[in-house]
Amino acid sequence: MRTCVLSREEAPRDGLIRLALSPDGEVLPDVRAKAPGRGAWIGVTRAELDASGKKLKGALARAFKGAELRIPEDIGARIEEQLQRNALDRLGLEFKAGHVAIGGDRIQEAARGGRLHLLLHASDAGEDGARKLAQAWRVGSDREGSGLKGLTLPIPRTILSLALGRENVVHAGLTDAKAAARTSEALDRWLRFIGFDSTPRPCETASQGASALPSEASEDERQTEGL
Repeated sequence: MRTCVLSREEAPRDGLIRLALSPDGEVLPDVRAKAPGRGAWIGVTRAELDASGKKLKGALARAFKGAELRIPEDIGARIEEQLQRNALDRLGLEFKAGHVAIGGDRIQEAARGGRLHLLLHASDAGEDGARKLAQAWRVGSDREGSGLKGLTLPIPRTILSLALGRENVVHAGLTDAKAAARTSEALDRWLRFIGFDSTPRPCETASQGASALPSEASEDERQTEGL
């Protein structure tokens, strides 16, 4: 357990974000908690951090025992960037390990076979495909009528594709339970910090539903999505 220096609330360290001091006294995010030396932990959102002002400086001064320190004005943005990179790196590692299915057909096959444990969509996807994938997931996991749906991430397909080293990835399905848990943990830390509602929304909602490709997509794009 660790204590947030701002809220003073205790939480497991995996749910908090560690800050560390560079050799020249700059406060830097250490989201993987690997940096040596004394650290400070925060468990607030970026909006709360950005609004903390002098309170943050005082809290960090106490945490680092009065050491000379400099807090970057963009500390919130730096944390967000590291958390996003950490989450997408985790997804990429699981893909390389063979734990991620991409393309509507492959995800549906995994879903109907009871092998889907986490369903993700890019932010710029449509809704029809997501509805079909969610239905296949409910059927395959014997949870019809449960409202089980995937999660639409706050990143477009270009970023999701880059994370997986493939082109035009709109959906990703975790097919291993432990891999899904690891990915969910990394995603939750990122989304919680940026204040993103990670609760899956109804697929009928355009902003949260995701699909294979918009209806106007070209045949070449559709073929790429099936990779």
